[in-house]
Formats: sequence, C-alpha cells, structure tokens
Amino acid sequence: MIDKISLIAVYPEIILLVMACVIALFDLGVKSRTRTATYVVTMLTLAAVAALQASYASSGETLYAFGNMVVSDAMGNWLKCFATLAVMVTLVYGRHYAADRDMLRGGELFVLSLFSLLGMFVMISGNNFLVIYMGVELLTLSSYALVALRRDYILSVEAGMKYFVLGALASGFLLYGMSMLYGATGTLNVQEAFAAIQSGQLKHQVLVFGLVFIVAGLAFKLGVVPFHMWIPDVYQGAPTAITLMIGGAPKLAAFAVLTRLLVEGLMPLSFDWQPMLMLLAIGSLAIGNLAAIAQTNIKRMLAFSTISHMGFVLIGMMSGVVSGHPEAATNAYGSSMFYVVSYVLTTLASFGVILLLSRSGFESEEISDFAGLNQRSPLYAAIMAVCLFSLAGIPPMIGFYAKLAVLQALVSSGGTLQLVLAVFAVMMSLVGAFYYLRVVKVMYFDAPAGSSLVAAPFEVRAVLSLNGALLLILGLVPGGLMALCANAVTRMLTT
Repeated sequence: MIDKISLIAVYPEIILLVMACVIALFDLGVKSRTRTATYVVTMLTLAAVAALQASYASSGETLYAFGNMVVSDAMGNWLKCFATLAVMVTLVYGRHYAADRDMLRGGELFVLSLFSLLGMFVMISGNNFLVIYMGVELLTLSSYALVALRRDYILSVEAGMKYFVLGALASGFLLYGMSMLYGATGTLNVQEAFAAIQSGQLKHQVLVFGLVFIVAGLAFKLGVVPFHMWIPDVYQGAPTAITLMIGGAPKLAAFAVLTRLLVEGLMPLSFDWQPMLMLLAIGSLAIGNLAAIAQTNIKRMLAFSTISHMGFVLIGMMSGVVSGHPEAATNAYGSSMFYVVSYVLTTLASFGVILLLSRSGFESEEISDFAGLNQRSPLYAAIMAVCLFSLAGIPPMIGFYAKLAVLQALVSSGGTLQLVLAVFAVMMSLVGAFYYLRVVKVMYFDAPAGSSLVAAPFEVRAVLSLNGALLLILGLVPGGLMALCANAVTRMLTT
C-alpha cells in the first residue's frame, strides 16, 4: 500500500500526468487553428504545478518516497519549478509559430510538452538508477516526436531521425553503465551504491568501467564534446519552437541527473570522474566556440554555443571535489546550478526573438535575416543584444556573473592545473564574444533587407520584455538567485 508521504512527494507529478491525459482528450473537441482552449488549459496546469513546486522548495523539506526510489528536496523542487516556467515561456513564444506552420492540427505539441516535462520531473527526483533512466526515456521519446512534428518539412523529419538514432545510442550507454554498477554494488539505490563503493571492498576496475559508460551517456544528453554531433543538426533541423523546447528546460534536468549520479551516488569515485569531466569541458569549450565562428545559420551558431556553455557547467561540477571541503563543494555545485538556470533564461529570450522574427512561410534562421533589426524594432534588437551580451559574459548581464562564479569556484579549488583551465576558459570566452558581437553588429549597423515592422501578440511582447529585463536585473543583483542555488545544494548535500 502506498503511504501518504509518498503521495505528497509526487503530487506535482500526479497532477501533471492526470492533466496531460485530460488535455489529450479535451483537445479532441477543440477546432480553433491556434488551439486556444487547449493552450489556456495547458498554461493553467503548468502555472499550478510551478506554484506547487515553489511551495515545496520554499519549505526546504526533504522527502523520500516509494522505498527511497524518489526524493523530493529543495534542489530538485526548484529545478522542477524553473523547468515548468521554461516550458510555459516556450509555449507562449512558440504557439503562433506552430500554428502558422500547420503544427497545431491536433494538440500533440501541448500534450507531448507536458509528457516531456513529466520526464524531466522523474529525472530530477530519481533516487534510483532505473527511475532516472525511465525519466530520461520519457523525456527523449517525447522529444523525438516533437522534433519530427512538422511532418511536411524534410529537415524536421531528418533531424528527428538523427536525434532518435543518437539518442538511442546514448540511452544504451547510460543503461549499460548502470547495469555494471548494479552488478558491482548489488543495488539500484543511489545512496546504497554510494555506501557500497565507499566501503572499499568492491573491484575498482568494474566500477570505473561502469562509470565511463555513465559519463558517456550523460555527456550525450548534455551535448558535450565528443558526444555533441547531434546538437547542431537537431537544433537547425527542428522547428524553432521545438529547438527551444529541447534546448531550454531539459538542461535543468540533465544537470540534476549529473548531480544525483556523480555527486550523490559516485562521489567515492570522484578522482576517476573528475579528469573525465575536465577533458569533456576542455573539448567543449574549444570546439564549441571555434566551430560557432564559421556558422551563418543563427540556430546552428547557438547550438555550438550551447556546447561551450555546457563545458562551463562541467567545470563547476568538477570543482567541488578537489579540496574535499564541504563549503567548496557547495560553492562549486551552487555555481554550476546558477549557470544552468542563467543559461536557460538567456536561451529562452534569444530563441524568443528568433521566433518573433519568423513569419508564415519565412524562417528567420540566417544571421543576415537580423540585418537592420534596430531600425525595424529597437525593442527586440535591444532584447537580442542583451541576450548575446549575456551569452558572451559581458557585464552587467547575468551571464557574466554566472561565468565569474564558476571560474571562482574553479580557482578556489586550488592547483596549477585548475588555474590553467580557468585561463583557457577565459580565452575561449573571448573567442565566443566574437561571434556574439558579430550578430549585434549586423542588427545595429547593417542595412535592413526589408522595411517590414515586427508584429507580435501582446502576451509574447510582455513575456519577452520581462525575460530580457531579468537578464539585466539578475546580472545587477545576482545575490538572491545565487543564495537560492547555494542553499538548495547545501540541503541536498546534507540530507
């Protein structure tokens, strides 16, 4: 019999699952081209779930449910709240884009978005190897269908196929690594695996073998070098609204899985996985930034940019175990969480502008499409410029403070190698500034290709303006969000 605490711990997931099924049935009677009724019910559901997650997170309580297979803690609840808000913003930006491209013949966009969010919730709350894997599969299966949702567009179908093949390979890596750890430790529970490994009585070679496959599987999901090959093609080929769906909120879930598996479960093997993360971070920073310079398609450029930003996330993750001090771990993992949240916030705004400029029959995907945007719409040019400055790490945007926090955690962890890596990361950020500022130059100094004004519904303008303002406000006063992340990580490490 399921106990009350278990049900309380997963109330948001239950609400999300039930409403996803209800919305799928409800949509059968909706005839509107923009699925207005389905959209409204979906947004109300997401708002209720976000509010519930925020209340759970604010309480700071940690609950273990279903035989310790699920954990509800402050870090997980905040990440789930942010992921829900990210999906809400994505649907606000993408609904009219999807309607113009005949992607709303049914309610699949909304239902699959809810199921992908449910997958993120399961990933974030998983305290068991198989539960985490189930969450990963629910998210990825929904994402495959979303990428190929525009069935009359060959690039979308091709991107869906590539995503499916490489995603299946990544899932195989992850599952095989988990099976190796299960064979070595005799348990699927994350905490019990930690205790078994810490005892020192297990074969180290078997553990490291499983660890390599787990890190490879996680690297695929994060899209870091050398497991990055799917990112540029899928970002470019998917409809822009779906690119935002797979490039935004899922990064929060991927960070949570990285933390659950490596920090909570495999910390005794930190001296084995730390060099792996360092190599992945170096490769991602180098290839992500250098390859982005050659791109003329802005979605492809932002895809390579994503790879470099995930390198910064890995730097934060590898910085918490060098010195062994608890405060160093809190600082490092808190900085990494802050970086992911700030990156998702920036990605939402930048793709929001791209979606805004895309009209029926026209995809605003080339950098040249942004020529003279300031003359056509100073507001949207300013928002895009703020996004690009934030991604480049230019003060006073939130991206600057995010990079600074991660580099401070890296340098404070001590060691010459860490200092060299910090210098390398700064140099690669300078390389990255080139291709971001190139777009700003095109928007402000190139002649516009046309004189058409940029029009958008009120809710899109309002959300996009707020989104852009937050990048500046949180850059000027980042203390509140940074403290929230640090407190959430501290509670995670102490329970």
